[in-house]
Amino acid sequence: MAKHRIYTTSFASVYPHYVAKAEKKGHTKAEVDQIITWLTGYDAPALQTQLEQQTDFETFFAEAPHPNPLRTLITGVVCGVRVENIEEPTMREIRYLDKLIDELARGKAMDRIFREN
Repeated sequence: MAKHRIYTTSFASVYPHYVAKAEKKGHTKAEVDQIITWLTGYDAPALQTQLEQQTDFETFFAEAPHPNPLRTLITGVVCGVRVENIEEPTMREIRYLDKLIDELARGKAMDRIFREN
């Protein structure tokens, strides 16, 4: 079976949409970056490098330095699919990020987004 096209899509091409979604709801690029670094373990310079290199989603998540163990607590529906039921690991990571950006845009507090409470 062929891979979903999102796997070969550059992370940098979708990143501005994450930022725009957050900013449209009164949030910032810094908050989006904070979510990405929390989820993946990339620090700010490494994230910038990934963006500049036009890294595809599959590689972006495969090379994530320290995927946050709390990410498995992310539940809910994205695009009509429950993220906790997605079996394919890369797609699940992508949907985790989508879900966190959705939560930010909906005004959820950062400590709740980061599953601290």
